[in-house]
Amino acid sequence: MPELPEVETIARGVDARVRGDRIVDVWFGSKREPFKTPAARQAKGLEGRTIVGVRRAGKHIVCDLGRPPGFQPLEKSSGRQGGAQWIVHLGMTGRLLVTTHDAPVAAHTHARLTLASGRELRFVDARRFGRLEFRDLGKSDGFGAPGAEPLRIGPQEFVALFRGRKLPIKAALLNQTLLAGVGNIYADESLFRAGLRPRRAAGRVTHGDLERLRLALRAVLEEAIRLGGSSVSDYVDAEGAEGFFQLEHRVYQRTGEPCLVCKTLIRRIVVAGRSTHYCPNCQK
Repeated sequence: MPELPEVETIARGVDARVRGDRIVDVWFGSKREPFKTPAARQAKGLEGRTIVGVRRAGKHIVCDLGRPPGFQPLEKSSGRQGGAQWIVHLGMTGRLLVTTHDAPVAAHTHARLTLASGRELRFVDARRFGRLEFRDLGKSDGFGAPGAEPLRIGPQEFVALFRGRKLPIKAALLNQTLLAGVGNIYADESLFRAGLRPRRAAGRVTHGDLERLRLALRAVLEEAIRLGGSSVSDYVDAEGAEGFFQLEHRVYQRTGEPCLVCKTLIRRIVVAGRSTHYCPNCQK
């Protein structure tokens, strides 16, 4: 599943290519699974709207949309009235691509948004675990990730997330209600750089160790974003290009290989149902 750096890379790429463009036509496929909001309602809500911007919220991509054609605001309406959001969750294999209108349509394409510029925004998902949602901001709240933002969280707030928790620190990092966007790859990599074993009880990690982890997590995520994310499965960016951070992995999927720091063999265990990789010498 794409994690924070991959989703951030896609959101930035889509934003750079479609910001300010207008949706002139919408096509949705017949498979029902991708649609958290019924396809007909999404199509009606999307057509004619301008894409104000595209951003990441946790592991979701949020397309902020302007008012529909012919909208007449009330005299004392809020600034949100008439606005909307199209929310994309990529699931396991989802892709959000910006293409030309005449580009070949990939198998498992579930959405095609034709834009006034001649571009198309396409959602492709072979396994259909991704989700598409439309929100009318005049009728519902805007989308917000449930957990804290890892790239902005401060030291005290970070410590408070883990206080009194008995679950392993790796499991806590994966809990999206605590930290939004962190997944298996970046939990393993940040724990390695912070020198912490993944099974340590979260509530017993010292404040000093948690600060090391907070800084390591931010550094890993920022480096991964700079390198376009990790392409270890189906992930590609908004133009279909792979990322390069997988070349910088120090423990993830390196089971049985020597640690790049101390040469001890990397081990694999299971934490919170997820494959977990660590160095038994460097991580305490």
